[in-house]
Amino acid sequence: MLKKLPKEKMGTSNLGWLESRFHFSFADYRNPNNMNFGVLRVLNDDIIHANSGFDTHPHSNMEIISYIVNGEITHKDSMGNSETLKRGEVQYLSAGDGIYHSEHNLHKTLDLRLLQIWIIPPKQGLQRLYGSKRFKEIDRKNKLLNIVSGQEGNADIKIYQDINIYVSQLEANKTLDFNIKKDRQIYFVQIEGSSQIKDIILNNGDALEIVDLEKLAIKALENSHFLFIEMKKV
Repeated sequence: MLKKLPKEKMGTSNLGWLESRFHFSFADYRNPNNMNFGVLRVLNDDIIHANSGFDTHPHSNMEIISYIVNGEITHKDSMGNSETLKRGEVQYLSAGDGIYHSEHNLHKTLDLRLLQIWIIPPKQGLQRLYGSKRFKEIDRKNKLLNIVSGQEGNADIKIYQDINIYVSQLEANKTLDFNIKKDRQIYFVQIEGSSQIKDIILNNGDALEIVDLEKLAIKALENSHFLFIEMKKV
């Protein structure tokens, strides 16, 4: 089953300093019929305008991944971590029994765009984790880059939940295939450009739920930047 989710039908918010597109029920976008896709609870496509951001706030019992699309994010947290990340780089935390952090765009003129991904952990009260990885464009150009995996996976970034997150920047007219194991499902996000999967065309901001498919065949209709999350089928 393939279910396209056009960006025009997603929840949105504009707070002035922050513009968001919500793939799932979040904040003022309340939709009890769209709470999650498997263990994927939140996927927000955020634009944080220059010299603004999220002040210090708490999280607990959630695994949070930030994928930077454009601009720079500056992170600080109650574990003593402080760093700035740029395009294609990844920040993650498993909040465990509680963590406080802030996320800011300290640039004076340029916007920050990021995908904020929340994954439900396999159980509560797990040990807190934090880290980042400074991937380069060559790492994802015309190939799939596994940026996050579960503890038994192969990615440099490992969280507790049994998922895999892949990204790619695929040049126009090139294709990539991904074999989907039995009892697994995928949530696909078109970040930039456009792609085709079977007869479905995905443009910047669109998403696709993929269930009961053996092979994911992706064709870039133009220079294409996408991310997908592979997880247990529920």
